Amino acid sequence: MEKGLSLPPPNTRRWVARRKAAVLNALKSGEITVEEVFRRYGLSEEELNAWQRAFAVEGLAGLRATRAPRRRRGQS
Repeated sequence: MEKGLSLPPPNTRRWVARRKAAVLNALKSGEITVEEVFRRYGLSEEELNAWQRAFAVEGLAGLRATRAPRRRRGQS
């Protein structure tokens, strides 16, 4: 994959789940560094960490801005 093809543009302001996932995948593959993510997108360390945690737990659905509440076990 050519560098930069899968990444959202630097002026991205609307972070939909697929754009967040593209940044996380680029980080994982080494296409971009954490420092580049902070500089390019103006994200905070806290925000990036939250994306990583949400993606690890719930996958792409965890990156959505509004998520349906998870059902508790035992509820119908």
